[in-house]
Amino acid sequence: MLFDVFCRVIDNFGDIGVCWRLAADLSARGEQVRLWVDDASALHWMAADALGSVSVSVSVSVMPWSKADGTVQPGDVVIEAFGCELPAAFVQAMSCMKGACAAPPVWINLEYLTAEPYALRSHALKSPQLSGPGAGLNKWFFYPGFQSGSGGLLREANLLARQQAFNAASWLAENGCASHSGERIVSLFCYDNPRLPELLAALSDQLTLLLVTAGSATQQVQQIMGAAQNIGELRVCYLPWLSQTDYDQVLWASDLNFVRGEDSFVRAQWAGKPFVWQIYPQQDDAHAAKLRAFVNAFENTSQVRDLLWPAWSAWNRLTAAPIALPATAKWQAASHAWRGHLLAQTDLTSQLQSFVAERR
Repeated sequence: MLFDVFCRVIDNFGDIGVCWRLAADLSARGEQVRLWVDDASALHWMAADALGSVSVSVSVSVMPWSKADGTVQPGDVVIEAFGCELPAAFVQAMSCMKGACAAPPVWINLEYLTAEPYALRSHALKSPQLSGPGAGLNKWFFYPGFQSGSGGLLREANLLARQQAFNAASWLAENGCASHSGERIVSLFCYDNPRLPELLAALSDQLTLLLVTAGSATQQVQQIMGAAQNIGELRVCYLPWLSQTDYDQVLWASDLNFVRGEDSFVRAQWAGKPFVWQIYPQQDDAHAAKLRAFVNAFENTSQVRDLLWPAWSAWNRLTAAPIALPATAKWQAASHAWRGHLLAQTDLTSQLQSFVAERR
């Protein structure tokens, strides 16, 4: 099938990150994909190797948003990522197909990831379009999620095999961040956070190699540390801009991962290591309920209590309490149990393909 995936880049890299992973995974499974995007600049590093190290053939046509006009024949499936609102002329072209011999595309609104109950209630619901250029068409809500009954999470078919074949020590050495004996390895990918100096101080209490991602994290750490490479027992290694494949390997090589947004949040869960999530902040504090919902789901499934919230709420500036990290062994066991729970679900791309086939 031909999938048209539409993505608008708001700020940061979360939307394009999720959309590229989806497009690449669909392509790897034999689908044709056009990725329509208003700013493709991040793909120059994010998709630099076109997932070549995954040993799959990925062929995604990256299309400028402005070219999605009435002259383009829509594909079999149209995915509107995160409510980005399709160009009116493209929707009109979808609508006009109703009168032709071809059926209209399956139109899907791929929503943001959340553990809040409304996502399960809303997943797979139909939204008839009663007015506008798409009048008469149906749009379907597709919610990713962590529980049975949701749309699942993006997971490549060979993800576990790649993880098992991965050699952390070799990867770190090849990328200029060889670890020393006895060092805890921590990765840092974050938005601006005034509590970062406190976190660095907390990490410096034991031998730690901090892998700092390019962009905001590097800028903040360099502002705090200046030209120094060490704070106490903490040693810093700055990473270049990485493809998604390489970033996954950062997570696999680390004992503890600080992640942000949606894409790295999901990848940290597949890594099966302890992680701290910095959720995208919203002015109405809606992110606090979203964060709490995930913590509840994680802890209930992993059969732990009060493990994540103290550190996660502090890092997300929801409380003024000190940033105190959970006990490593208990945290690792809970993270492994959570990943096992997720692996029991059908992945998002497989669910999406089945969903589309049923509605065509």
